[in-house]
Amino acid sequence: MFRKMRRWKQQISNEECIEILNSEPRGVLGVYGEDGYPYTIPLDFIYKNGKLYFHCAKEGHKLDAIKVNDKVSFCVMDEGFQKDGQWELNIKSVVIFGRIKKVDDMEKSTNIVRELGLKYYPTAEEVEEVIEHGVHRFEVLELTVDHMTGKLVNEK
Repeated sequence: MFRKMRRWKQQISNEECIEILNSEPRGVLGVYGEDGYPYTIPLDFIYKNGKLYFHCAKEGHKLDAIKVNDKVSFCVMDEGFQKDGQWELNIKSVVIFGRIKKVDDMEKSTNIVRELGLKYYPTAEEVEEVIEHGVHRFEVLELTVDHMTGKLVNEK
């Protein structure tokens, strides 16, 4: 169903893909947008138990698109590195294809928001304050991974 990577010698392992998902702060979600145009948006996320989780407002372009077509892609890349004496950047990236849905369970949503907050906020107290005052104002989305690949690309 999914294409094999054309430049297979650059493919990184599944474990390296997961390491990138666990260490990088943001990725770009792509959905089937209005009038057939792709719509992409950078998002904070967490990777947990083979799924990706995001939070968002309760309405907007992204949610409208997901109602029409739940198939999405998500891309994350690391900061890259340069080898000594070389100018080109070496970047590892992960591309995920899957299906996304809203999390309807409020307890699960709150726990996901807590984990997201702990990844980004300086203190647990700030996370709890945000949850107390704002958990009713956002949605949590769950992306189930159907296919994941990663590769190391050299800019040269």
